[in-house]
Amino acid sequence: MADSPTRRGGWHAAIFIIFVEFGERFAYLGIASNLVIYLIHVLHVPDTTAVKIVNTWFGVSALFPLLGAFIADSYLGRFKTILFSSLIYLLGTILLTLSVSILNNNKTMFFLALYLASIGDGGHKPCVQTFAADQFDEETVAEKKTKNSFFNWWYMGIVAGSTIPVFLVPSLQQKGWWSLGFGLVSGVLALSLAVFLLGIKKYRKEGPAGSPFTRLAQVFVAASRKWRVKDTLNNNNYCYEEMDHTENPHIHAPKFHTLLHTHHYRFLDKAMIIDEVDATSKTRDPWRLCSVTQVEELKLVLRLLPIWLCCIMFTVVQAQGHTYFIKQGDTMDRSIGPNLLVPAAVIQGLVGIIILCAVPTYDRVFLPLARKFTGNPTGITVLQRIGVGLFLSIFTMVVAALVEAKRVGVARDHGLLDNPKAVIPMRIWWLLPQYIITGVSDAFTIVGLQELFYDQMPEGIRSMGAALYISIIGVGNFASIAIIDIVVAITLRVGGPWLGLNINRAHLDYFYWVLAVLSALSLCAYLWLSKVFEYKKVDVVETSNQLSLSEINHNHNHNHGV
Repeated sequence: MADSPTRRGGWHAAIFIIFVEFGERFAYLGIASNLVIYLIHVLHVPDTTAVKIVNTWFGVSALFPLLGAFIADSYLGRFKTILFSSLIYLLGTILLTLSVSILNNNKTMFFLALYLASIGDGGHKPCVQTFAADQFDEETVAEKKTKNSFFNWWYMGIVAGSTIPVFLVPSLQQKGWWSLGFGLVSGVLALSLAVFLLGIKKYRKEGPAGSPFTRLAQVFVAASRKWRVKDTLNNNNYCYEEMDHTENPHIHAPKFHTLLHTHHYRFLDKAMIIDEVDATSKTRDPWRLCSVTQVEELKLVLRLLPIWLCCIMFTVVQAQGHTYFIKQGDTMDRSIGPNLLVPAAVIQGLVGIIILCAVPTYDRVFLPLARKFTGNPTGITVLQRIGVGLFLSIFTMVVAALVEAKRVGVARDHGLLDNPKAVIPMRIWWLLPQYIITGVSDAFTIVGLQELFYDQMPEGIRSMGAALYISIIGVGNFASIAIIDIVVAITLRVGGPWLGLNINRAHLDYFYWVLAVLSALSLCAYLWLSKVFEYKKVDVVETSNQLSLSEINHNHNHNHGV
């Protein structure tokens, strides 16, 4: 039975979950922030190859959550998945520390540990935010009101956990203390896991709700089996009641949200039509007859996929922040005074600071003003919020291209074009504008995507919704690799190759212009889709989880005059 909302949940439970998320973010950014520098300077990997390796790791790390969400929703539940995946994550960071210390930068162990950490992160990411949001009861007015600001403050906590390691870990590693930097990551992750376990008696915990993929696949199969059945548009001929689709007999759900019937993807409606076979059957075949809610759940997922596709270019732009932006900074003057040298990766932390300022400003200043102008309780819609971030990401690339052209010009003026390891007399702070725009666009689009893929997903598969949102980042990193390969292949045939070993002659500014154009095209597609997108419609009803077959037969016979 689900835990009583009067005894568990709320902010006093969510705060412990924020700590484990802080640890995960610290570990992830502690590894990622200086990874490209480690590959280039310690493992002596060529620049373009190092960028591809980092993008691949980011991509894989963002796709593993799909598997983690499946395990959580189908077998373990969110709490157990967070716990076990955090232990795997911790093991990966410990082995990573050993690979750069005792094993003396052993490549095999390093990459094994790197991807073991990815596996652990894959179970953690899709569950922790959803598990924290589940601590707020949507049926309680006070908790629902508190939950409205939850995503903003939750993301602010994530950014805090992401900002500190970007300043701290690269500073240690710049001095050659790679093992200390990775060891710090392991220590923080272990401490955050311990804090998470302290709140174990405060959490609202739900068991697995059954495989979301099976539930969605049943609709496709049922619709295809009835492709010859004529849809008469008679709502009385539809199956409205839910079958108990949970695979855990101890889970009790006396109240849930019934999705209202929509007319999108009409071919799927045949899955819920009660035909002669269903009416005469003594038992319900879930691969032949699905409820309205089950069909509408699949429609919700399908409606989100075009939005998902349009946001891929946004994550391609964001991927430059932990690859080529850092490489640019590595060639620039990073000194502060005569004795202090700023690590190139540290400037990423400024993005976090920008977001820490942007999120509360958005929540406390922008939203109240937007409510007055729009009359919308949320100020602007979640799709409008995402769109603002997509628009700003175009300017990220425009500014980055202009700054890179300036950097190459300075290198040319000082005769340094053919010396890629030389420090160019141009301050690293020239990169600040592109990082600032990145931070602001992140505050709009990433928070918006989190909210969209939580609110618009069916309740039983919200872990998968979180995984789908995260997978945009993964696919974006792989798309970045594909774009790099295509650009290199084309430019090899039509002149001097771009993105070569010498960054001063790599035409990185041209590459940024290509990304700006692709982002603009993606935004145009998004604007059209956002105009036709319909938000989820629900109806809260008291109902039993178990479908009454006798009622199906009665309804069918009544509709046919029997």
